[in-house]
Amino acid sequence: MATPLRGVLGAKVPPNSKTLEEARSKTFDFFKKACRSLPTVMNIYNLDDVVTISQLRSTISAEIRKNADVTNPKVIDMLLFKAMEELTNVVDHAKQRHHIIGQYVVGREGLVKDLGTKDEGASDFLKRFYETNYF
Repeated sequence: MATPLRGVLGAKVPPNSKTLEEARSKTFDFFKKACRSLPTVMNIYNLDDVVTISQLRSTISAEIRKNADVTNPKVIDMLLFKAMEELTNVVDHAKQRHHIIGQYVVGREGLVKDLGTKDEGASDFLKRFYETNYF
């Protein structure tokens, strides 16, 4: 089993941000910490055949950018707390491989893009079934 990252293992939630700039700085620090943990995550969950580190880095970046319009430092701190909790769960192997693949590799749009030629002969019922089960 891979050794947990020292930086994530003892990670604590930083004190509340007083300014937007301070919260922004903490967000960048979290992004760096998450990116540094990616080789360990790839090793723990054996993701080399499914995704690259670059693709996971892009996924983390996209998740952070979803909340780019948030300007309240307290809300940003809460989002960082949740993100740190998620990262800790992933690195501590509290999730299973299919959780990681479903959340961070396949994503919200699911495998619908990949079904193109595979389901040419499938009924409309099966196509809709497949679309709704890849969330």
